[in-house]
Amino acid sequence: MNRLQWFVLLVSFLALFSAIVLAWHTFYRQKKLMKKLNDMLDSAAAGSFSETMFDESMLSAVETRMANYLSASLLSERSLAGERDKIKMLIADISHQTKTPIANILLYAELLSEQQLPEESMDSLEVLKGQAGKLAFLVDALVKISRLESGVLVLSPRKQPVQLLLEQVLEQAIPKAAAKQISVHFDRTESAACYDLKWTAEALYNLLDNAIKYTAPEGEIHLAVKTYELFLRIDVSDNGIGISEEEQPRIFARFYRSPAVSETEGVGIGLYLSRQIITGQGGYIRVQSTPHAGSIFSVYLPLEK
Repeated sequence: MNRLQWFVLLVSFLALFSAIVLAWHTFYRQKKLMKKLNDMLDSAAAGSFSETMFDESMLSAVETRMANYLSASLLSERSLAGERDKIKMLIADISHQTKTPIANILLYAELLSEQQLPEESMDSLEVLKGQAGKLAFLVDALVKISRLESGVLVLSPRKQPVQLLLEQVLEQAIPKAAAKQISVHFDRTESAACYDLKWTAEALYNLLDNAIKYTAPEGEIHLAVKTYELFLRIDVSDNGIGISEEEQPRIFARFYRSPAVSETEGVGIGLYLSRQIITGQGGYIRVQSTPHAGSIFSVYLPLEK
């Protein structure tokens, strides 16, 4: 082997060695960078991330931008936590400041109704009682909605029998249905789903209460349960006034009331609150309806968390 061949071989070896060193150095830097970014994300997830004195000449652009982003996110989270605390205090104040006066109005209205009053005064008193009751319901519903939307109220779903939910809802609804001579039909079920009993009962009761409200005397309401692979469905069906197709997407909006039911008692919060409760647990609500032929509201509850 002559000198030229030795020289070419040496240059090739040095080039290969340099390539290996460069590749190893690049891999080491990338590994170190990924570890540092991973540590940043871990500390941010644990809530212990703090911005230190970064030397941008030592840090890559990615590390610097990640550090700035996490710092901004931490400040935003602290700001949101502060706003949530303020909302929590405001809700508590509203609840405290309004419940007592409303309760007093209702109390004195009841006391007045026991007195010997002129007939025209009794009519006015009944209106007063009705409006005070509506105001009490409205304030209570607004407080519940605010708690749900601000995250102050936390839903706690767990796997439990659905029959327990149905019994609690029917206990409240059947007397009201009986007063209108409306028949409520339901079958017992052995199925279970994942839900928060207290709040899901309120959501389902709102649907059943609407069915009673918008079904004519001597009408019928049916409750049915069906289990699928991932969800359990509860149907509340009636033969009431129904809902037009163009209105169906709007009925779950806050304070929305159809012109067709403007004369019926209500404030347009029940369906909105029901949807917030059900979606907050990983479920959803659907509606099928035909004007003058009734409605079916379907609640889907997850089978597992």
